[in-house]
Order: sequence, then structure tokens, then C-alpha cells
Amino acid sequence: MQIDIATHADEELLYEAFQRLVPQLTSNNPPPTRDELAALLRDASSTLLIARSDSGQIIGALNLTVYRVPTGVRSIIEDVIVDISARGQGVGEALMQSAIELAKEKGAHNISLTSNSLRVAANKLYLKLGFEKRDTNAYKLKL
Repeated sequence: MQIDIATHADEELLYEAFQRLVPQLTSNNPPPTRDELAALLRDASSTLLIARSDSGQIIGALNLTVYRVPTGVRSIIEDVIVDISARGQGVGEALMQSAIELAKEKGAHNISLTSNSLRVAANKLYLKLGFEKRDTNAYKLKL
């Protein structure tokens, strides 16, 4: 397995990977269009990490965003997806470890993430990696 930083929105990323992976994460949002994926990759605060199998197929992804606020440098991990065919093989852990190292390199002092409580394996992984469950209120405003 290999972890890479995605740098361009080619056909493989858009159709072969994200068309297949995003529905495994959520039914609330469609997979990104080519333009949306290209915009994400151009965004200086976001890094899209992808996991490739030994044969080169994209089998997982996550997005790390590192940004500055008045109180310091923050980071957040979003949209962690591991293909159902590759779960339980260390893909999620490898993606997370790469994101943790990258966040450190970019000057972040911590990483936030949210995870649905129904994603039992993912939540166990986050705890194993040292993430602590926060006592906070999460809010969302639909625009």
C-alpha cells in the first residue's frame, strides 16, 4: 500500500475512485464533480491524501485541512473513506498516520475530526491513534 497526496483531478480520481468511494461514506452528498475536485486540489489549506493498493488502485482517501485562526494553527480531518474491499487491512490507519505527520509539518498543534457513532471500527481507530472524545456541542446550519 502507498499513501500519496493527490495533485490533479484525473479520470481515475474522479470516476474510478470518488464515484465509488463517496457513496460508501454518505448518501447525503453526491461525489464531487471534476470541477469540485479540481477546486479542492487547488485550495492551499486542503490536502487530499489517497491510499493505493499494491496494484495501484485507489482504495481510500481523506482530506486534511490546516488553517490559521487568531488563536493559532488548526487542522481538521474530513471524509475518511476506505473502500469496503480494503477495510481491516490498515488502510485507514496509514491514511491517518500520514495526515497526522503532515499536520505536524504544517504547524498544527492538534487535529479535530468528527465521526458518526455508527462507524464503530473508525471510532476505535481514532481512539487507538490517541484522539480523545471531546465533550462539546456540534452545530450545523444548512445554507
